[in-house]
Amino acid sequence: MDKMTHRERIQAALAKKEVDRVPINIWWHMPDIDQDPVNLAETQIQLAEEYDFDFIKMMPFGNYEASDFGLSCTYYCDKIRPVFERKWGIQCLDDYKRVTEKPGDFGNHGKHLLFTQEMQRMLAAKKSDLPYVQTIFSPLTNLKKLAGPQLFTDMREHPEVIKPALEAFAATTADYAKKCIEAGVSGFFFASQCSTYDLVTEEEYKEFGVPYDMKVLDAFKDTTWFNIVHIHGPNTMWKLMADYPVNCVNWHDRWVAPDMAEARKLTDKCLMGGINEKLLSEMTVEEIRTHLKEAVECAGTNRGLILSPGCVAHTNTPALQFMAARVAAENL
Repeated sequence: MDKMTHRERIQAALAKKEVDRVPINIWWHMPDIDQDPVNLAETQIQLAEEYDFDFIKMMPFGNYEASDFGLSCTYYCDKIRPVFERKWGIQCLDDYKRVTEKPGDFGNHGKHLLFTQEMQRMLAAKKSDLPYVQTIFSPLTNLKKLAGPQLFTDMREHPEVIKPALEAFAATTADYAKKCIEAGVSGFFFASQCSTYDLVTEEEYKEFGVPYDMKVLDAFKDTTWFNIVHIHGPNTMWKLMADYPVNCVNWHDRWVAPDMAEARKLTDKCLMGGINEKLLSEMTVEEIRTHLKEAVECAGTNRGLILSPGCVAHTNTPALQFMAARVAAENL
């Protein structure tokens, strides 16, 4: 078949139609530049073009949303060590009352809105049709980033304090999403790091997760065309999350259940994964080729499939591994 553009290839994968090759993307944190939205946009576009990736998964630092509500972070500003929590923004129950709705262009949300706007401007100047999706986190994930593990005790003992804080995060992220849509995003990478039985029961997630997730998803589900739910970690509520109103599901399929074959039985949505981010940095070129071939075989078809890591690749992964994965995708 004729060679597709990146956008055409992603759209075909989402629709489970024939593709000229399996689409692929790999992402990783960029802590040496992720405080500079212009540099970050330039670099992500440059790398996407260099590796000929099929979309850009935008990489704001992982605590960018929670930091606008009082989370203090250490910024190492080198290539290896991502931004990390220094001091929780919640020290006592009364602190939850300080979590109030903010506009979507406030603080680090505003910085990464500029990142989105610069992405739009630079791609337009290149006349590029490369899709780009902004990374956002679920309200419960953001509140966990703000409060730390104490959140789950507080949630069970004082739900009346927790729910208004979740409402505030949901409203802020929804407003931010709407502003990103104005900046031309193709969609969102909606990351849930708390929908795991290791942290909460399914009943608890349906009370403290789902209603607030939906407030965010409602802001874009009928507007953007490339929306991904990221189901983080092991022992997850996979089916619950995969049923969210998105058209693509990303998770650690190479080291947690379900694998691609089982996922095909659980959802008819496009699957995104196939690369073990824990092992990629140590694989040889031949091992990467075999690894990706196994992923497609497990999925059963190259339709409705986008190759990617289950989460961020290690920051010390050599460039050779990224290029080897891209070449392997070409030859599957």
